[in-house]
Amino acid sequence: MSVEKIIQAWKKKEYKPIYWFEGEEDYYIDYLIQYAEKNILSESEASFNLTVFYGKDAEWTTLINACKRHPMFAEFQVVILKEAQHMSSIDKLESYAENPLKTTIFIVGYKGKSYDKRTKLYKLLQKNAEILVSAKIKEDKIQEWILKQVHSLGYKINAKAAILLQEHIGNDLSRIVTEVEKLIINCKGKDSFDEDDIEKFIGISKEYNVFELQAAIAYKNLPGAIKIIRYFESNPKAGPIQMVLPALYSFFSKVFSAYGLSNTSETALKQHFYFNPVAYVQGITAMKNYGYSGTEKIILLFHHYNLKSIGIGDSGTESSSLLKEMVAKIIMIEKS
Repeated sequence: MSVEKIIQAWKKKEYKPIYWFEGEEDYYIDYLIQYAEKNILSESEASFNLTVFYGKDAEWTTLINACKRHPMFAEFQVVILKEAQHMSSIDKLESYAENPLKTTIFIVGYKGKSYDKRTKLYKLLQKNAEILVSAKIKEDKIQEWILKQVHSLGYKINAKAAILLQEHIGNDLSRIVTEVEKLIINCKGKDSFDEDDIEKFIGISKEYNVFELQAAIAYKNLPGAIKIIRYFESNPKAGPIQMVLPALYSFFSKVFSAYGLSNTSETALKQHFYFNPVAYVQGITAMKNYGYSGTEKIILLFHHYNLKSIGIGDSGTESSSLLKEMVAKIIMIEKS
């Protein structure tokens, strides 16, 4: 069952005795648990019937006893186990999972991974619980996710602004949501957001960011690239080398892998670049300017300067100087 369907069922007061939320994407696990904590019970019901445990401190006997209690002045009680991945004796929940109480809504958040499906506990959960696996969203889906998330809140965001958020934050959905909420608070009276709003209220420059540095390298625009790096030098939080290198590596790895496509038609290449028109144009420009061997050399330079950035083979050169040196070497690469 999806997150949306679980919320819909809860709104209709349709509950399963156990909910098991697991996986690498924390955002949806936190979202569902927070919703349950605040919305399943009324405020007066929650004072008697809401119990929250944390895996690191939870004793399995105390937890099971709480689940076996009957609700007071309410139809249901809610028992929540947060951070269940840290509970050393979680397998002891087998006895309760085998015969859960219908008047208890037991909700478990198991973050960062999936529980071993070979265990007796998991087999019982498959029988008696609603299981949600919260998987990380793929890189090519982040921009679409941002657009849908903003739309679900009753607003719009243009593609460039969404790209800026993605390039700056990556696939940390919780941080993306926090920044979107910041936009909504600061842009009162507006129903749509653009790159100017991103720059003003989130602090991501629409001209001086990793995405624009990527474009400058693709177009072999050395003065433009150096200008962006100088901005990073004056604003360290805007472009730390630890953020810049992975972002550039990701893009040029995509460019490099395009040479291995059996179909290099325009449609196939657009699909390869996630149907993102800006990434597509930058990608084919990089292919034209550097070629296969040139792109391979770029990838090797990223590895080399990543080692330098962590002090291997370098005596402490400033990050901005490393970036300038690396970008100059890249742009000087001739297509062969």
